[in-house]
Amino acid sequence: MAHAVPTTGTSTGRGARGRAPNALPDVFSERTHLMAKWALPVLAGLVYGYWAASISRRGGPITGWNLLFGFMTALAFAILYAVVRAVAQRLPREGHAVLWGAFAGSAVGFLYSRSGVAMFTCVLVSLLIAAAVTGALFYRYYTCEDAEGHRIA
Repeated sequence: MAHAVPTTGTSTGRGARGRAPNALPDVFSERTHLMAKWALPVLAGLVYGYWAASISRRGGPITGWNLLFGFMTALAFAILYAVVRAVAQRLPREGHAVLWGAFAGSAVGFLYSRSGVAMFTCVLVSLLIAAAVTGALFYRYYTCEDAEGHRIA
């Protein structure tokens, strides 16, 4: 069966914003998406920084150094999260999954190392988390993209 090939100026069968006609509608505005793009790393960073500071405090009183440590950890996490998200979009699915796996493994390993356990244990847990996240994300990207790396609607 022969199919017509779209040429310049003809419809490619895609709807608004390049989405397939059967894709779910986008109910949020571009402004909302932009705010969420920046709010997610900031909120995740604040939670991560609080978590790291509370582990470092070990149940003791809150001090200025503890607050500084928490905010610096939050800032580092938020910046790294934003950088990983920006870089990962440009990578093929394998690199995308490995980058997010390395980020997740490093983040969990850092928090775990703050608890005072042996370094070998921290490295082992970090590698296990990184491998699990990489495997899960590779599976997700492999099943939700075509051979060229475009999302399947």
